[in-house]
Amino acid sequence: MQTSEQMDIIPQQVRVIRHERVKYACPCCDGGMRLAARPAQIIPRGLFTESALAWMAVSKYLDGLPLYRQAVLLGRFGGTDISRNTVAGSMVRAGQAVQPVVNLLRDALLDAPLVFGDETELQVLKEPGRSAQAKSYVWAQMTDGSGRDGTRPPIRLFAYSPSRSTKTAMELYAGIRPGAVFMTDGYEVYDTVAETNKLVHLACWTHCRRYFLEALQSLPKDQRGPNQLAARFIALIGKLCHVEAQARRDGVDATELGRRRQQHSVPVLDDIEALLLVNLHGVLPKSLLGQALHYLSSQWSKLKRYVEDGRYSIDNNVQENAIRPFCVGRRNWLFADTVAGANASANLYSLLQTCKVNGIDGYRYLRALFIALPKAQTADDYAALLPWRLTP
Repeated sequence: MQTSEQMDIIPQQVRVIRHERVKYACPCCDGGMRLAARPAQIIPRGLFTESALAWMAVSKYLDGLPLYRQAVLLGRFGGTDISRNTVAGSMVRAGQAVQPVVNLLRDALLDAPLVFGDETELQVLKEPGRSAQAKSYVWAQMTDGSGRDGTRPPIRLFAYSPSRSTKTAMELYAGIRPGAVFMTDGYEVYDTVAETNKLVHLACWTHCRRYFLEALQSLPKDQRGPNQLAARFIALIGKLCHVEAQARRDGVDATELGRRRQQHSVPVLDDIEALLLVNLHGVLPKSLLGQALHYLSSQWSKLKRYVEDGRYSIDNNVQENAIRPFCVGRRNWLFADTVAGANASANLYSLLQTCKVNGIDGYRYLRALFIALPKAQTADDYAALLPWRLTP
């Protein structure tokens, strides 16, 4: 007998669940009617079940499927028209309802020994006092999950703000553990955060290399040889990265990585610093190469600090990788309609990306969370709903 296999797909189905509640009247009392209580719901009297809400959230925030396309799909699956505004409004209310769990995630992040920070643009169409074309921002914060004791689950957090100001950054990092390690790019507001909270501030070598790469690529192709100044810096930075890559391949611990950095990376840092000092004032400051040199000079104390401890990161790549799903999704859904929608999106992105980095099924988690949230009353109840504690 010969067998063969094929993959089949069963199209998604939309069904209507009807809840029937019985009315009672007691002849011994006042004769008034009593109606059985409605089941607790994350959106009281909402149109969609917890499963439907979880599917919508995962489809948008993990799969990048805009809500208007979801409304079309739901109409096709269910044979009836579903309003796009109804879908969007339900997502906003679900995103608002999970705020207590997001607050607990933020508390855990701010207590972590190593925190990464970055931000990206977001357009909000209907924001009071601002035009639809004004730039707003989503701030991304994360932990790598290792911690000092190796037991902390990794966290991904997103927060909406119309501003990229120092005030906004200070509010987002208020309460961060003093002395924590803080990895960012060269945006100056992070310097204020680090100085105010007495953090160990690290700068990103990948950002630094990017400046020199842009300077090298601006030259004609026949002039991009290894003797070009930008190419020499890129080669030296490559040596620093080679030490890190070799350590990852060998699976060494933080102690051994620190030893290798002292042996192999510190001499390279000395070479970079010497080359910088010789050429810093010999290049036009506003040229691409001049900008690269001045960026390196302004960030030098933070760039070289990573060799002091094997637990420190050489770059902010993990944060950029964490923020990439948001940027990819933004290409599809383009903008947020309202401030409430932007905040709700940030909350749901936070939960789903935290699930993803912890190896948790986002749909199953959200479904269980939406069922359990209306029953939570105490701080312990909400703490039990964190992604790594709630069993779907």
